Amino acid sequence: MSTFFSQTNMLLMSVWSCFFGQDEEDGTEMGEGDEWMQGKTLIKPLDQLDLTEAELKEEFTRILTANNPHAPQNIVRYSFKERSYKPISSVDQLAVHFVLEGNLLHQDSDEARRQRAKQGLPEGGEDAGDVEEGGGEERADSVESKAGKKEQKITNQFNFSERASQTLNNPLRERGCQTEPPPRANFSATANQWEIYDVYLEVLQKQEKNKEKAKAVPKKDDDKGRELKNVPLFPPQSDDITKVAKVAKIIERMVNQNTFDDIAQDFKYFEDASDEYREQEGTLLPLWKFQYDKAKRLSVTALCWNESYKDLFAVGLGSYDFTKQGRGMLVFYSLKNSTFPEYIYPTTSGILCLDIHKHLPYLVAVGFYDGCVAVYNLKEETLQPIYKSTAKSGKHTDPVWQVKWQKDDMDNNHNFFSVSSDGRVVSWTLVKNELVFTDIIKLSLAGAVSEGPEGVQLPIMGKTSCGTSFDFHKQIDYLFLVGTEEGKIHKCSKAYSSQFLETYNAHNMAVDAVKWNHFHTKVFISCSSDWTVKIWDHTIKTPMFTFDLNASVGDVAWSPYSSTVFAAVTTDGKVHTFDLSINKYEAICQQPVVAKKKTKLTHIEFNPVYPIIIVGDDRGYVTSLKLSPNLRKKPKEKKGQELPKGPEVEIAKMEKLLSLLREPENSNA
Repeated sequence: MSTFFSQTNMLLMSVWSCFFGQDEEDGTEMGEGDEWMQGKTLIKPLDQLDLTEAELKEEFTRILTANNPHAPQNIVRYSFKERSYKPISSVDQLAVHFVLEGNLLHQDSDEARRQRAKQGLPEGGEDAGDVEEGGGEERADSVESKAGKKEQKITNQFNFSERASQTLNNPLRERGCQTEPPPRANFSATANQWEIYDVYLEVLQKQEKNKEKAKAVPKKDDDKGRELKNVPLFPPQSDDITKVAKVAKIIERMVNQNTFDDIAQDFKYFEDASDEYREQEGTLLPLWKFQYDKAKRLSVTALCWNESYKDLFAVGLGSYDFTKQGRGMLVFYSLKNSTFPEYIYPTTSGILCLDIHKHLPYLVAVGFYDGCVAVYNLKEETLQPIYKSTAKSGKHTDPVWQVKWQKDDMDNNHNFFSVSSDGRVVSWTLVKNELVFTDIIKLSLAGAVSEGPEGVQLPIMGKTSCGTSFDFHKQIDYLFLVGTEEGKIHKCSKAYSSQFLETYNAHNMAVDAVKWNHFHTKVFISCSSDWTVKIWDHTIKTPMFTFDLNASVGDVAWSPYSSTVFAAVTTDGKVHTFDLSINKYEAICQQPVVAKKKTKLTHIEFNPVYPIIIVGDDRGYVTSLKLSPNLRKKPKEKKGQELPKGPEVEIAKMEKLLSLLREPENSNA
């Protein structure tokens, strides 16, 4: 390296001596007067150059440094301490031209020998060369493979890293799940010494009672009688069994909720997005299907939601066929467990109707095909009803088609009404251990008939009419409607048992259902097997709306959230949903909900809180369906304007429709 620099200096000096040296005219060196020439390059034409041997031998010293010529020399930074800009003395002068990462070891070094010994490789150098030269016909790698040695790993030729380490690993992915936050509640209390003392006393008393119970068990008799090895000394108590049963029910619900998680998500969160593109049409989304194996051959004859427990509903099972009468069943289902009923009550006769008490959700009134009425108490462990009518207590002589709970009487006794094909509308009162009946009205083709004073009956005009359905007014307690098998609807009063307040020639066949509107006090709806559904104003004898559904209508129900929405089921397996405020002429949803064509739908009910309906058929199945957003539309609020809410809005919607239909009549009058 030193010889290289010396040769370079000699070459430079010979070149520089051609341009710098003595004066051309007088041959003297530059003196003090030539200071302006120092440090500058003097360039002369080639014909004027006269280089002497002295000039060529003159040496000029130049120093080579490692400073980067491109590195800036004037970088300044602001000093907060001195509050001024200061130049930076240390500048990075390093210029990188080539970088190669690797690890090279000399073959004969100690480190190389240790690595070969660790990896089990043969020693390099002369031995390895001999093997390659001696085996001309066989390759070195074949010799190593025959000797059973491991093959050397192939490395990358650039950075000597293994090929296995060059494979790209998939990046980590985050998965998140959203859950509902657990319910929270703020609780605050103060605990003084007396409260703590009372709690300790209660615990001590329980411990003493448990000790007394353990002492009361006769150990000697048990030891004598324990001849079998598997008989326990202390049999399990009933309290423990009930606790296990409760826990088992909770676990069963959890398992079912996980099994039908997609349905639960649809029930709670899913809204049909396609409704945005359909202005006046909606859909029904199938949810759970409820069935009980022992009730497959029975028909769903009654449905009723529980007002206190919104997820619980009762199903009455029987048969409408006169030739297939037999047993029946009362079953309770919950939306939390669709695979098995919560309560099961087998009956000797088929059930045709039922009703759950609004304020006492454990009391259920039931009407049977044999004419009996009964009351079940869900709190009782027995499968038999706590009240049941008999021939002595005035039971009906024909099937009971409808039962309805009423307000308690003056003595605070519970009572309900029933209507039957024998033409009687009877009030049943729960008094101590028996059902006391009172005939409210007796239906006839010409008019109502009741008993006169001292048991003398008033004259009967014509034959007895068969009652098939009835409903009580939501606000006026004494007013109720009765549908008959002849297709007529009678408006009756509890106070007048001798005559009807009004009679409507409603249908050509039996009236299957008649129901008052939940909001408007004048409007009621009826359906019949003559394929029609009609909406009435009870002050007018002619129907306000008539809808032909092209099949026998089994049941109809008003929605609890809108005064203009109702739904009906037909025997061809379809559910028809109407909203009069959107379309007054046809249904906004007409959808089949059963798989088999021969299956007939019998009953329908709206849930009082959730946007779902339940539908029963003649095969014992109950299907739950969710209403799409178009089927439960609410008026849109304009910006800066709040629409009034409450029943007044629903009353105004129905009144607006009725006024459109009343105007022509008033104008003709």
